[in-house]
Amino acid sequence: MNTPLAVVVKGWPRLSETFIAQELVALEAAGHAFEIWSLRHPTDKKRHPLHRQLKAQVNYLPEYLHEEPHRVWRARAAAQQLPGYAEAYRVWRSDLRRDLSPNRIRRFGQACVLAAEMPGEVLGLYAHFLHTPSSVARYAAIMRGLPWSFSAHAKDIWTSPDWELKEKLSAAHHGAAFGATCTGFGAKHLQELADTPERVDLVYHGLDLGRFPAPPDRQLRQPQETVRFMSVGRLVEKKGFDRLVAALGLLPSSLDWHWTHIGGGGLSDLLQGMAEDTGVAHRITWRGACDQPEVIEAMRASDLFVLPSRVAADGDRDGLPNVLMEAASQRLPILSTPVSAIPEFIDHGIHGLLSEDSPEALAESLLYAARHPQKLAELAEAALARLRSEFRMDPGIAQLSKRLSAMLQDR
Repeated sequence: MNTPLAVVVKGWPRLSETFIAQELVALEAAGHAFEIWSLRHPTDKKRHPLHRQLKAQVNYLPEYLHEEPHRVWRARAAAQQLPGYAEAYRVWRSDLRRDLSPNRIRRFGQACVLAAEMPGEVLGLYAHFLHTPSSVARYAAIMRGLPWSFSAHAKDIWTSPDWELKEKLSAAHHGAAFGATCTGFGAKHLQELADTPERVDLVYHGLDLGRFPAPPDRQLRQPQETVRFMSVGRLVEKKGFDRLVAALGLLPSSLDWHWTHIGGGGLSDLLQGMAEDTGVAHRITWRGACDQPEVIEAMRASDLFVLPSRVAADGDRDGLPNVLMEAASQRLPILSTPVSAIPEFIDHGIHGLLSEDSPEALAESLLYAARHPQKLAELAEAALARLRSEFRMDPGIAQLSKRLSAMLQDR
């Protein structure tokens, strides 16, 4: 099979990055041929149905160079024969002086393997995330004399130093032929750093509504019934679940509620301990990682979707989480925060509720949602209409396909 494109990802497959799988399946359907090159091996035990749809071959680069020394040294010897190796080495050394870290060293070793092992038919590279995967793609592209491009999302934009972003967005520094990012908030920031703003496109992920069941005809919850809150997201700082657990502890004892959380993450023990200390553990179900059918089933059985996103101490933050659009697809009312690009989809009081991320503000919003089911139903209907009219997947895939085709043809 002709493989003109190499797609570089941080890990494959990942349940928390189904937006990447959605995009790649759509690009295959649009006629693009590619292989996936993953920097890490999978850690999730479950798979999304999209992962099974993808036909592309998946290759794994050495996750840690010392684990595959013979492969790395063989690849470096081959890479040194490539016409762009000396320039790639110079660029990497310049980066290393400003970022003297094991990760930066690992990136160059992975790039050597990628450059040496990519099929000869490859005409360009495309990386998901502008930090580590784009560095590997950039070094390998220089070695092979190929163009490269990227899709940026959230953490990669907001935790990368400006010097690195500027160089990856500059033709004078072997920057990307083009970049796409999934929020207007992020696009504006990258366009301001680029040598020309035309180098960066706003491409919303959108949602392929054909993958989801039709939304249920919801009945208004009766006052005496338990209000069912739910959340989907990794248990990491930027998701704000610590604030939400504290907020749940502030709800009046007269309110009958239950919260279900879906997702893995490193803060699991800490947050479950918080719930115990707050006295609300008996009202919480921690389901861990679930596959897409399980997530949708939970959404259809819930009364309110809650995502209390916030800016982490290191600057990391959400972009526009696809899970908000997934909730909207099931006519599930949404409570979130005005962080990053979330207001690009949710206008407060029109398509959902946006709260400040303090426990007190979140508790007030949760209580309002519980007491106003009719208003919540109206918000959910408006969010579903907006999803259908403005946030479908097809326009973004068409733009990305056009950009990738032009990159490969202009080589």
